[in-house]
Amino acid sequence: MGQQFLAGFRELCTQIADSVTAPAWWPVNLVAVLLLMALAAFGYGTKAGVIARATCKEAIRQPVFLLALALTVIILVINTVLPFFSLGEDVKMLKDCGLATILISSLLIAVWTASTSVAEEIEGKTAMTLLSKPINRRQFVLGKYIGILQGVLWFLLPVSLVFLALIFYKVGYDAKEGSKEAPLIAERFAVTVQVLPGMLLMFMEVAVLTAVSVAISTRLPMVVNLTTMFAIFVIGHLTPVLVQAGGLKLEFVEFMARLISVALPGLDLFNTQAAVATGTLVPPVYLASTAIYCLCYSTAAILLGFILFEDRDLA
Repeated sequence: MGQQFLAGFRELCTQIADSVTAPAWWPVNLVAVLLLMALAAFGYGTKAGVIARATCKEAIRQPVFLLALALTVIILVINTVLPFFSLGEDVKMLKDCGLATILISSLLIAVWTASTSVAEEIEGKTAMTLLSKPINRRQFVLGKYIGILQGVLWFLLPVSLVFLALIFYKVGYDAKEGSKEAPLIAERFAVTVQVLPGMLLMFMEVAVLTAVSVAISTRLPMVVNLTTMFAIFVIGHLTPVLVQAGGLKLEFVEFMARLISVALPGLDLFNTQAAVATGTLVPPVYLASTAIYCLCYSTAAILLGFILFEDRDLA
């Protein structure tokens, strides 16, 4: 029994090493390492990094963070235990529901932190005290944004590990319940890692919406921010449908559909339901193109936040 476990563990480690060092994924791995190094340099080498670290600690300490973490893990476990009655597609349903659950929880933490950390500090005159130090308004907005993203990363770390472990377990459990031959560890691992690109795309979506939320928080209070972000989230995922509605040859409908698709983020780009349903791995080229879109839109939103906050009266 012990020898079988060691053999399976070695096979799993080999599979992980082969997946990580695959030539197609070298650019993705390199970018991930560079981003982590850039975050570390930003957090400990700039004035905005001081604000980012304080914002990250604030996000982790708030009750919403712990509540969302506990509820997400509970929902993931319940989805693993309860049958979906999907005719042998329970693993795919678990992936789809799990990604949706983690996305909603991450967005809740990001938008809530943006509202409390930006809007309430401005309303409570705390921001005026902070800006009286050698920190300008742009550093304040940028530090808040990076700090919120760091808080989301700390949320995703334990949740992702639990999610991947549950998928790994579910593959073997379903095979046993279906009276099938137990899949090899390498096969279970291949099914598990298929969800990793989806989680990366999900974080990109959170990054885009967080940038928009931070920009809105420089002018609007919490309730308006939450309502606006909910509307943007719904409309952003309906952008392809709205564009297709322009094919009705109604000029007003076509104009509004095009305007919404350009002004609001196209969140459907981050949707991985098709990949999960077909059991395919999202290619690195698609991840790269989506990452460029995420970077451009987030930058535009933060620049808008600079403009909105530049002449905001803090007195």
